[in-house]
Amino acid sequence: MSFRLWRSAALAAALTGSLLIKMPSADAAALLLIDADSGKVLHSENAGYPWYPASVSKIMTTYVTLRAVKEGRIQLTSIVTVSPRALSQAPSKMGFPVGTQMTVEDALKMLMVKSANDIAVVLAEGVGGSVEGFAEEMNKTSRRLGMTQSSWVNPNGLPADGQITSARDMAILARTIMREFPEYSRFWNTHSIQLGRRVFRNYNRLVTQYPGADGMKTGFICASGYNLVATATRNGRKLIAVVLGANSGKDRTAQAAKLLDRGFTGGGIAWLVPSSGTVDSLQAIAAAPPNLRDEICGKNRGNRGEADDEPQPGFTDSGGGPGGLNLGGLITGFQPTVAGSSLHAPIDTQAPVVVSVIPPKGVANIEAAMAPRGRKAKKTKGGQQTVAIPVGENAKKKNAAAKPDAKPKAETKPKPGAKPAAGAKSANAAPAKKKPQP
Repeated sequence: MSFRLWRSAALAAALTGSLLIKMPSADAAALLLIDADSGKVLHSENAGYPWYPASVSKIMTTYVTLRAVKEGRIQLTSIVTVSPRALSQAPSKMGFPVGTQMTVEDALKMLMVKSANDIAVVLAEGVGGSVEGFAEEMNKTSRRLGMTQSSWVNPNGLPADGQITSARDMAILARTIMREFPEYSRFWNTHSIQLGRRVFRNYNRLVTQYPGADGMKTGFICASGYNLVATATRNGRKLIAVVLGANSGKDRTAQAAKLLDRGFTGGGIAWLVPSSGTVDSLQAIAAAPPNLRDEICGKNRGNRGEADDEPQPGFTDSGGGPGGLNLGGLITGFQPTVAGSSLHAPIDTQAPVVVSVIPPKGVANIEAAMAPRGRKAKKTKGGQQTVAIPVGENAKKKNAAAKPDAKPKAETKPKPGAKPAAGAKSANAAPAKKKPQP
């Protein structure tokens, strides 16, 4: 079935109240461009279809947290703590050990720049008392804002059937957080953060590659494809672009850039385009969210995590075809103002924003204690949580540290006049140079 025929069937099913099955993968994408001040829709395609949000869920997590600050329930200087449940979250994550503490301010920066799933749980537990309590706050917020297609079960967007939104709803949310909390824009437009000697760069490539870009958030799980909510300002005009279901990280960046180009320049045909009303008036489609798992994470698409927004080997992020830039049919009648849109080579004049944490008792070096990628997970009793445990060399170090009472082997002194054994080295010999580890 072609996408056009499927869309007609979708509308018919919506009118009869029946639930639709999965959206076909061919050309499956939801695109939306609105004016942030007026809410006017400048371009819309599939914006009313339900979609898995992935890490753009963290915009809602940030909004609920800032509302709690505004209401005096918590402060940006309040301390929140990493729990076993937080540590158990899948990457992308900071990987701090249980008991690590930080301010809400720094937690929000890690959440939005590093897209840290563990920090989302830290904030949820600190603000709502539990993940479930915080999710209920997220759902109440959606109802209050008129986000009629959104439901939430976790604060980070990790795979869950009940974690659903739409391009329409995400545009409403982005517009709301910008209007209510302009003084906190640093949480969604920071280019990079620095913790000790480690620097984490924002996955939203537009902030360093698109003129005027000033936020917000990327997202990825296999079922959703690559998502992006992006904002940009030129000559006092602010736009919001939403892309859900792109083929790759570069694909979502290019699509968002071209949408923004269209809004700022009018595409040369603005007078021909009829008004589409405001974002609130967009029709919500009664459908099941599309599941793009096979197309995005199936065979020949590389080996990546289920929900990791970090770039992975094995993905082609340039050229047409799978994983590349192929916008044909996605942005109907839309011609970019310049070849490839206004994207340019990365230019970053913003120094990394320094964040800090309070290590748990017994941890002297928090960077060394952070869970590396590739850690194994061990189920606790009941199977409700997992606790990351180190592997390889880190495991050896941990085991050595766990046996402080072990007696070192006694040093054997050579007898007077005895010849050294073959292959033995003199105590005064220069140490051999170690080969660098790959």
